Amino acid sequence: MIKDHVIEKKEITHFINLLMNNLTEIKDQSGEFLLNFDGLIVDDKSWHVWNWPQGVGLYGIYKYWKMTNDQKAMDIIIQWFNARFEEGVPPKNVNTMAPMLTLAFLYEETRNQTYLPYLEDWAEWVMYDMPRTKEDGLQHMTYGPENKNQLWDDTLMMTVLPLAKIGKLLNKPEYLEEAKKQFLIHIKYLTDRKTGLWFHGWTFEENHNYAEALWARGNCWITIAIPEIIEILDLKKGDFLREFLISALNRQIESLAKYQNESGLWHTLINDPSSYLEASATAGFAYGILKSIHKRYVSQDYKEVAYKAIRGLIGEINEKGALQKVSVGTGMGDTLDFYKQIRITTMPYGQSLAVLCLSEFLHSFI
Repeated sequence: MIKDHVIEKKEITHFINLLMNNLTEIKDQSGEFLLNFDGLIVDDKSWHVWNWPQGVGLYGIYKYWKMTNDQKAMDIIIQWFNARFEEGVPPKNVNTMAPMLTLAFLYEETRNQTYLPYLEDWAEWVMYDMPRTKEDGLQHMTYGPENKNQLWDDTLMMTVLPLAKIGKLLNKPEYLEEAKKQFLIHIKYLTDRKTGLWFHGWTFEENHNYAEALWARGNCWITIAIPEIIEILDLKKGDFLREFLISALNRQIESLAKYQNESGLWHTLINDPSSYLEASATAGFAYGILKSIHKRYVSQDYKEVAYKAIRGLIGEINEKGALQKVSVGTGMGDTLDFYKQIRITTMPYGQSLAVLCLSEFLHSFI
């Protein structure tokens, strides 16, 4: 039961199926949301593209399959990879690495040997060829901008989690140590000591956190990534890194509870109520908080924060299965106003993150 509204399991399953249907059919028909990097066109909206929005979507659908054994969900994942492999994989960067997380889990389930060369090749690229910042951080290298010497929140979700999972699968301890190191480097430069929230990015070129934006979607990658990395690495109680990560997670969630809007959503700048409410980050927070509660990384007292977010999210799913109030892809901003001006539309990662958090919510019915 969610306060003031009894939600049945079949209702949650209905919303997940609605979201999955929308996700797998979404396409940028007009080209309005295509990104142009000096002639390089990047489609962040359509499902049939290999990039980070689709990577997050695949992971959400995989989590739903793991929870329910729904064959439709597994079919969507396998068909997506088959089609992309047939087309040919894109150039490697921090964001195109994202689908490798689901591929690694898929290989673990199926032992389909055709997946193995992709996992090996992409992980080796991260280890030895991906550009690095000072102090050996993974540079947030994407399509277009080089982002030289920059650390971003997103990197932990999009690149480090897949590297860790592949390292576990293939018995590559050096990959696991690299993943641990990257979490520590990113915590060192991206956490705001005053709030426990995370800044969007850091530059070693000028040694600052840009606008010092406590940007919601950037923060949600952390709320997801910390419980995920603890599970992927199988960090035991008493392990120093496990305790360190849980401490950072608790500080972040403590602040999130403080800044949550009455609607259940969070503002796109978490600590700025004049910025708009944003649903994709809210879904990410709901997932991370719920999973952390289920794993007992954080207090059970945060359950109402997560449930309030779920209530708010359900209200933002329209009849077509699209999550509303989702900000488009967001680069690094030099001013806080930059984040407040980012446009809103339905994006695949909105549906993706909603599937992820609603799948985790199914634990409430066990």
